[in-house]
Amino acid sequence: MMKPLKIEPTERTPEIVLGDEGPFLIAGRSIPENPDEVYLPVLDWFKAFFRRDPHRSFVMEFRLEYLNSGSTKYVLEILRTIKKHLRPDERHIILRWYFEEEDESIEELGLHFRDYLHLPMEIIPVYG
Repeated sequence: MMKPLKIEPTERTPEIVLGDEGPFLIAGRSIPENPDEVYLPVLDWFKAFFRRDPHRSFVMEFRLEYLNSGSTKYVLEILRTIKKHLRPDERHIILRWYFEEEDESIEELGLHFRDYLHLPMEIIPVYG
């Protein structure tokens, strides 16, 4: 059993929930001055998670409102790390990218990540 990683959101950093219950989550605004401080622990957590149980099923949800370029780089790296453990014969990892219905930039970023990495990621509008 992995020790959960939970980071409370601030005005500049997202909520991050990685653990045994519910979907894994990165949500909110991500405009930290030093994205290494926010995202290196996330990458380390995922690497340890996959070392411990490389075939475990989970749902990963991205519910981001805004990302700066440094955050975008790390989200891409998180998705690359997850992709290494996707097995084409089954859907044991479910990826969901949520965006506000009128937020074309977040929608396009999710589409870009999905297409660039060839991921089975759902792009889901949130209404209202």
